[in-house]
Amino acid sequence: MKLPKYPLASSDKMMTFEFVSESNKNVIPKLVRYQETNLKGLYNLAFGDKNFQTGEIDDKAISNNGDSEKVLATVVATVYAFTDKYPKSWIYATGSTKARTRLYRMGISKYLKEIQSDFEILGETASEWKEFEIGKEYDGFLVRRKI
Repeated sequence: MKLPKYPLASSDKMMTFEFVSESNKNVIPKLVRYQETNLKGLYNLAFGDKNFQTGEIDDKAISNNGDSEKVLATVVATVYAFTDKYPKSWIYATGSTKARTRLYRMGISKYLKEIQSDFEILGETASEWKEFEIGKEYDGFLVRRKI
């Protein structure tokens, strides 16, 4: 995706990424973390504001910083970096709310052709996985880098 992105810092293992969302109103530290699941090769993508007290992800925070497309493009950049290091991995992502899942679906739909050139993408409906289609509602998403 040829969109502006924020500079990223990451752990050596590419499991945690940090960046800062900036606007005229706020400077908000963000975290993206890839968490291993109980299924081999499947990772959960966790994303949100960095909680100042705990250092953990707050995926319920509402930033309204006016840069959602730049933030999502930066999160996508972490997917590229993660899959460069772990090319056979599947990544599961869903929003912490239905509205956030819808926002992710809209972003995927908007850039689907570009995404599909590099990734397989599936959508989850009623515990069933199907190839992602524009205009369908999904509960979650699975992506894997095309090799």
